[in-house]
Amino acid sequence: MSPRSASVNEELRRRSRERLLLAALELVGERGYDATTLGDIADRAGSARGLVSYYFPGKRQLVQSAVHRLMHRTLQEALESEPCVEGGTERMARAIDAVLGLARDRTVLMRQHMAGLLDTDGFVQCPEQRRLAELLRDTVVRHGSRDVDADYPLLRVQLMGAVYGMVLPNVPLELETLRAELFGRYGLEWWQGFPPGAETPGGVRDLDLSRYFETDHQPK
Repeated sequence: MSPRSASVNEELRRRSRERLLLAALELVGERGYDATTLGDIADRAGSARGLVSYYFPGKRQLVQSAVHRLMHRTLQEALESEPCVEGGTERMARAIDAVLGLARDRTVLMRQHMAGLLDTDGFVQCPEQRRLAELLRDTVVRHGSRDVDADYPLLRVQLMGAVYGMVLPNVPLELETLRAELFGRYGLEWWQGFPPGAETPGGVRDLDLSRYFETDHQPK
């Protein structure tokens, strides 16, 4: 196989994986985890059903990887939005608002994700999860942590707890309540980040997922 052919095939595989991740998010958000099959995901992605197992060991791994991608790219978008900032408190505020915004706007999806994390097999280590972790660790560093190895897991647990509180069926906690608690814990002002209702990334409810997945890129 020529180098060009190998490059084209690699690009086609990458795009196929991207379509599966996007389809998983769309279907689980629409139907829930139990009502979505791997066959459904393959059909929505326009892929052969047997191809799913080439990339992912099973449905739980696929869905968790897809949600981790969504969380990573949502957080990245919030941190890099205009005006660009380097200050640690503003970045922490944006990170908190990005995650709480997902719980608000993707309630079904995030509820299914939290349930998957409580499964006996735990959560999936994948490239998407590692990229999310790197952004959160960097946020902790810029916020002035003197012990990142202790403070990063604490932030992660606090964000997970806030998401759980927001997606709990029948008795969810309000975003404003959880935001106030987290902002107070990290010494943030209410006006920082993306306050509820702000027409900015993290505040506006942009439900289009496709921008996070490079499914239309043409191989050269």
